[in-house]
Amino acid sequence: MAALVADTSALVSLGIATDDDPDPLSLCLSRYDVVVPTAVIDELREISSYDDVHGHAASVVLDRSDSFTTQSVNLDAEFPLDDGENAAVTLANELGAALFLCDEFNRLGLIHASLADTRLVTTPTLLSVLVRTEQLSAADARLLLDAISDTRSWEANSYVQRAHSLLEDV
Repeated sequence: MAALVADTSALVSLGIATDDDPDPLSLCLSRYDVVVPTAVIDELREISSYDDVHGHAASVVLDRSDSFTTQSVNLDAEFPLDDGENAAVTLANELGAALFLCDEFNRLGLIHASLADTRLVTTPTLLSVLVRTEQLSAADARLLLDAISDTRSWEANSYVQRAHSLLEDV
């Protein structure tokens, strides 16, 4: 399996699901060797303390921690993002991971430029990969993307809108 390093933002996105939706977190964990920096686990614990949908999503991810590897890294003091993104980018580069999963849409350019040999993917991109590999129907992917977008306030995000429109063409 290909190694995928995940950031807090994307893991929270994958933890958001309704009872009617397929479980995107399980699909990701079954398809990839997921590795998460300990700084991301710390952020997930903090988010899980909130009594809201994001807190619940973080708890869902933490409950599945036996399904992924956690690893410590030394943070780059000069990296201009939070500790979770810093650690995740560092870990992806150290491991030579195939994929880096991150939903930090406002800083994708910086994150992409910081990755050595790792492909940057977002939750919308991951959903489209799951559709192309027939692990998820296009209709289910659209429903998931809608649910995640509503919760994460992505409705006005042009990147997410484009990903949604591509799923309509499948």
